[in-house]
Amino acid sequence: MISLKYSWTFILLAWSLTGRAQVISQQQAGDALKEALSAGTQQATARLAALNGYYGNPLIRILMPDEAKPVVNALQRVGLGYMVDSAVLAMNRAAEHAATKAAPIFLNAIKHLQLQDALQILKGSDTAATAYLRKTTYTDLKRAFQPVIDSSLQQTGATSWWEKMFTAYNKIPFTRKINPNLSEYVTDKALQGLFLTIGQEEKNIRAHPEQQASALIRNIFGAVSSGR
Repeated sequence: MISLKYSWTFILLAWSLTGRAQVISQQQAGDALKEALSAGTQQATARLAALNGYYGNPLIRILMPDEAKPVVNALQRVGLGYMVDSAVLAMNRAAEHAATKAAPIFLNAIKHLQLQDALQILKGSDTAATAYLRKTTYTDLKRAFQPVIDSSLQQTGATSWWEKMFTAYNKIPFTRKINPNLSEYVTDKALQGLFLTIGQEEKNIRAHPEQQASALIRNIFGAVSSGR
């Protein structure tokens, strides 16, 4: 069993690919975490920013808000379900456009990650790094996503379909008038999907360190995994 010691005295023990034990400093461990997070966040955000990055993933696809369910049901009953489908597609396209803004914000937070925080993350849960990134980047991400989503909602036609959909619904007799904030809703859902994807990427790195390109990442995360 590999012995891991996260005191501030200096060292931890990991296995090299040749099976030989090697001493790795805490600074190297911190650097390995930063390298892994940088690679993981860039890969995750690139997937989300690609065509169908959100729309093609049932786990994070942005659907109509719960308060709009009466709208969806009513429009489908009167043959206007295509409006709902078009709005859903356009909302996800807006989220995919906004995802291009995430990587630089993540990389800046990772760059300023302190060694003590890095070591705590290494010892933490399988989504400890994701929780750290959520805490340190959420406000900046929302500020960056909002204008892109506003613009993308216009460009992709989501705003138009949203207005048509709720206008049509609000004309149906005896219905309660409703019109949720589209931009706020899509932004929040896009960020939820972003952190879910980052969390999945982190879990994969921790569970399968041998698949990582960097030998240092393989050794550090392999040692952490074996020491649990």
